[in-house]
Amino acid sequence: MRMTNQLLGLGALSALLWSSAAAAAEPSDTLEAPVVVADELDDILGEPNPGSSESETQQLKDGELGDSVGARKEIVLEEDDKKKKTVIKTLARKNFLKLGRFEASPHIAFVANDPFLNRYVVGTGFGYHITEVFAVETSLDFAPDLGEGDWKPLTTQLVTENSVSPDISKLTLFGAATFQYSPIYGKLAVVGRNIVNFDVYGAFGMGFTRTTDDLTALGAEDDELAKATQFQTHPTTNFGGGVRIIFGESIAARVEARSLVYIETVKSTNLEMKNNLLVQGAVSFFFPNMK
Repeated sequence: MRMTNQLLGLGALSALLWSSAAAAAEPSDTLEAPVVVADELDDILGEPNPGSSESETQQLKDGELGDSVGARKEIVLEEDDKKKKTVIKTLARKNFLKLGRFEASPHIAFVANDPFLNRYVVGTGFGYHITEVFAVETSLDFAPDLGEGDWKPLTTQLVTENSVSPDISKLTLFGAATFQYSPIYGKLAVVGRNIVNFDVYGAFGMGFTRTTDDLTALGAEDDELAKATQFQTHPTTNFGGGVRIIFGESIAARVEARSLVYIETVKSTNLEMKNNLLVQGAVSFFFPNMK
């Protein structure tokens, strides 16, 4: 009997210890398992690109750049715990590209700040877009000499009625090589049309200006000193800017203003700084076609 009681006691103790161990091993209902959240930022942003033109070209083709060049794709993040989707919207893909393309831009212009002469200019520009932002361009402009047909009413009055000889020098030829920077790109919604792209750019460079002194207006037809410097070519700085309005994949319109600064010799004796402000309108043709 005593042996039986001891066995029963040991069995009860063993059962009690077993239930305690099982309870300790079983996770509590009030505890939550740790949640590991993956860092998705690196997957979204990717590795930083080196910024070279080759890298920009490839990313542009893949549509991985921002609106200043291409566009980022729409990113969808899914939250597992709430079963909801968060959509990050990005700007629409740019539908006009300049990168790696040539631009030919025939134009007409006039000198806006000459009080004595009407100077009308025809010419053309030819450029290459190294990236969407940077380009180089050469231009050549010609202004015909129309004699007294170039005179404004003020000049006619001074020469014929007041016997005054204004200092008149005609711009006849201008050429330049310029560097172009286009930091601003945008879009316009035009009534009755699709979205129209545009960009704003600045330009600066060096060139030359060919001028002709109007000896009739100067009253110096027989002045040998004036004849010696009647035709001159001047090193010229030019700077300005404009806006380009794009109407398709290969055509655009440009409105631009440039300041031409050079030093001229008057009657072989005096030096005078000249500043001609050219205002011009152009039609641009881009090639090759966009890929």
